[in-house]
Amino acid sequence: MRVHACPVRFYFEKNQPFLESDRYAVCKQLSYHLGTPLDADAIWDEILAVRPGIDPGAGREFLTTCISKCNGGEWKPAVEHDVRVASEKHAMAGMIDRVADDGTFSIIRAAGALPFGTYAADRLRVAAISFCLEEMTGKEVAGGNVEYIPDGVSRFHAVQPRDRRQVIATLHKFRSIRDGQMPSRPLNAPCNRCSFREKCDGSGGHRLSELL
Repeated sequence: MRVHACPVRFYFEKNQPFLESDRYAVCKQLSYHLGTPLDADAIWDEILAVRPGIDPGAGREFLTTCISKCNGGEWKPAVEHDVRVASEKHAMAGMIDRVADDGTFSIIRAAGALPFGTYAADRLRVAAISFCLEEMTGKEVAGGNVEYIPDGVSRFHAVQPRDRRQVIATLHKFRSIRDGQMPSRPLNAPCNRCSFREKCDGSGGHRLSELL
């Protein structure tokens, strides 16, 4: 996912540990209870056990907001959580957050939902998981759910050929970076909020807006 967002940023960050945010810790723990009554005190105790250093004020307030939003929707309870999937053919592995009893899967997001549809990174992740599941089960996977916990929204994404092409292209970029090649900066790179902007400016590659 990080290579897809910006391969140059991933190149500079590849040796740094990836830390989850407080928001994700709240959404992830709440997700274990979807499809059942959401007990704020019980979920908060679990969050504190998993992430003792979380800001108690902001974290509890965010949990309250998430529970309020999620109580307004219908959720399938999961029969499995944190299921590892892998594809030997494509040399990749990942994790499914929730699997329902009908076999459908969901990934959890700590971001708000778009007015319509799903984010490009979420479509890529659903497609990558589908690749893995198809190889593991021998059955075609139509798609998966993306659950935007802060808004209490679950959206099904049907995997399209363009999603599969994006996964394959991103894997090629990842392998070239792993082999030591410096990637080019993409035209739509999120440069304004990137801490590596100065390094990137000196590494070569230009955005279309800089050329016109």
